[in-house]
Amino acid sequence: MKNLPVVLDGYKLTVVEPPAPKTREDANGAQIPVTDRDGVAQFVVSLFAKLQVGPGERSPKGEEIKVTLTTDPGNDFPEDSRVQLIDPRINPYSIESGDGRTVSGIAFKALGLRPAHAMPVRRGKDNEGE
Repeated sequence: MKNLPVVLDGYKLTVVEPPAPKTREDANGAQIPVTDRDGVAQFVVSLFAKLQVGPGERSPKGEEIKVTLTTDPGNDFPEDSRVQLIDPRINPYSIESGDGRTVSGIAFKALGLRPAHAMPVRRGKDNEGE
């Protein structure tokens, strides 16, 4: 399964590392731009994702995620800005390393970023009160 839609409503997404062109290291150790199959440059942003809770509720621990962006987000997303992802998706992966270990996880991807606006607050474990 690829490009599974993911709903992040109810999460605060804060920029930890502003968007930048995505690069990878080639065989000679040089950083080269990452492009999609059509040759379009990809971008990457690091976000801190934390559940948004109501007043007096304690939020569980958050997590830093790296998100590949398929369009240039521009320069309007400095560190500590609150954002929303446009068309967020996840892709599971599993990679065999050279020493025989397997690394598995999910990769986040989105069309782009937009400034966060007031979002609905998740209330309680079962969304009580909604």
